Amino acid sequence: MTNEIGTLGKLAIDGGEPVRTRPLPWELPGAHWIGAEEEELVGRVIRARSPFRFYGLDPQNMADTLEREWKAKFGATNALAMGSGTAALGVALGAIGVGPGDEVLVPGYMWTSCISAIVRQGAIPRLVDIDDTFCMDPADLARKINPRSRAVIYVNMSGAPGHVKEVVRVAHAHGLKVVEDCAQAANAHIDGRWAGSDGDIAIFSFQLNKNMTSGDGGMLTSSDPHLFRRAYALHDLGYPRNEAGRLDASEPEFQMWGVGARMSDLAAAMALAQFRKLDKITGAMRNAKWSIRRQLEGIPGLGFRTILDPDGDSGPFMITTYRDAATCKRFTEALRAEGIKGEKGSLACITMAEWGMHWYFNVPSLVNKREAARGGFPWSHPDNAFHADISYQRGNLPVCDEMSERAALLAIASVLTPADVDDIVAAFRKVAAVVLP
Repeated sequence: MTNEIGTLGKLAIDGGEPVRTRPLPWELPGAHWIGAEEEELVGRVIRARSPFRFYGLDPQNMADTLEREWKAKFGATNALAMGSGTAALGVALGAIGVGPGDEVLVPGYMWTSCISAIVRQGAIPRLVDIDDTFCMDPADLARKINPRSRAVIYVNMSGAPGHVKEVVRVAHAHGLKVVEDCAQAANAHIDGRWAGSDGDIAIFSFQLNKNMTSGDGGMLTSSDPHLFRRAYALHDLGYPRNEAGRLDASEPEFQMWGVGARMSDLAAAMALAQFRKLDKITGAMRNAKWSIRRQLEGIPGLGFRTILDPDGDSGPFMITTYRDAATCKRFTEALRAEGIKGEKGSLACITMAEWGMHWYFNVPSLVNKREAARGGFPWSHPDNAFHADISYQRGNLPVCDEMSERAALLAIASVLTPADVDDIVAAFRKVAAVVLP
């Protein structure tokens, strides 16, 4: 190890020369690929003066086209363009009929939108731990299911699926519906099945940080025609629409209260152009990530998240693990000193302890059971009195708690060059030689 340290040089954090001084590209996958195609499709809508998807002066049918092409690529029976992934989560739970008295099981490593969707439906979140895939642990799910359980939100976290088939099997065995959150995993797959294919409803996000972007936006898919029709009505004004694009209130079964989460044709035009580049975007991230990872595998003391199907990894993040929190912190700080960091404001290279509301105990509205409406709703609802026995404080999920301290995350930009990859590998090796004796 002494010879290696001498060859690589003194760590920059200790006063040595850094591996690189130029920031890594921003971790905004689709943004780097915005170009003439987006300008053309968005411009077409503007020139037609028809930004609303259902009717207008000269409709360009961008949302319809996006849905049609999405179904063709991913084999989805039904697809619905949405205003955001967050809205899609709420609509999905509404389509299932989740409400007061129900529990929705959700992993402790997720995004705050998952919790928000549950609480705003008037239901209570039940936390489930993760496993070494950093996705929901099917065994812990089985332990947590109880008579109040109504649905499961399975999150394909950080770009790749975990044991989703087993989660769905456990859930369905107990009569529970599964909402598959693919916000970070558009174009990921496992064992030949696209992310979003296993649950009863799936949602995707097109927010700026996601694999493709329209600024905000999303998609909801379902092979269940009844759930999909309910979702369609809920995402709009509570009713389906007829062929002329007008609200149809003729069916009592679909007279509900909608949330106005439609995608405009302007956003759909942007999303459609991005969608047509999705293979290239995720391919670039996956290739760069696995080039880095395979060159680092085998370094003593450096672990990696378990990816069940590397070829199906969409690639936006590389998660590493360390023996303890102190080593993780020291290693990550040393990497940043070596120049493995982005522009100011970027989260390109961080410890998982810095990953904010992706961890259950960092969502203050959850930990403190904040109300979604005056009077303490949903916690105050008489059907939800059982929540008094549920705590969301740190300490409830052993694996989440541990990984939040001794794991780190490297965002993989969609435009990393071979030189960037070489610098990342060199910095990891340099730091490992000193920090991981």
